Amino acid sequence: MNKKIIIAIDGFSSTGKSTIAKLVAKKYNYIYVDTGAMYRAVTLFAMNNNFVSKTHLDEKGLILNLKHISLTFKFNEDLGFAEMFLNANNVEKEIRTLAVSQLVSKVAAISEVRKKLVAEQQLMGKNSGIVMDGRDIGTVVFPDAELKLFMTASADKRANRRYKELIDRGDKVDFKDILFNVEERDRIDSTRKDSPLMKAKDAIEFDNSDMGINEQFDRICSIVDRRIED
Repeated sequence: MNKKIIIAIDGFSSTGKSTIAKLVAKKYNYIYVDTGAMYRAVTLFAMNNNFVSKTHLDEKGLILNLKHISLTFKFNEDLGFAEMFLNANNVEKEIRTLAVSQLVSKVAAISEVRKKLVAEQQLMGKNSGIVMDGRDIGTVVFPDAELKLFMTASADKRANRRYKELIDRGDKVDFKDILFNVEERDRIDSTRKDSPLMKAKDAIEFDNSDMGINEQFDRICSIVDRRIED
């Protein structure tokens, strides 16, 4: 029987980390964990309780209320993936809005938030057989992961992907706002003091600016096969 490994997928926003991670997890019958959804859910909680907005961040207030946040993933057989639940409420649609995207990097930079979620993520992967994507999976959550990937693409290509995704969903958005959000998230994620976004030394970099999902999937699966057989 092939061994189970931990596959850590990090990278910039809108590089398709979640899409490729879901496909890989399905192929190998691994557990998939979207850590970005977890940070988005905490951000939604902060927004709903007036701890964060475009103009302010009540860091102390949010930290004091982290104990009131319960995050769970529940698999939706119709959709074929697990949805995010915040305090027993399905928030999968709400956390994917531009409003949350504009604030999530602020919330994710708070050390206490990261400590809470990293601890939960490490518990999820204690038995291996997991594909996890985020910003610090290969550097902080699972520094000893058997396979680490780092996804990147030009800001313009990523903004176009995000714009199309939101438009197809029926959201009314402006491309300039999307591009600004992508570039601003890059800046905040890469310069925060706690667990900044960075490529792990032993990670394989994928610039998918001009790479289709099928090509990415085939290349990554060939790497996974070799790691499993090692």
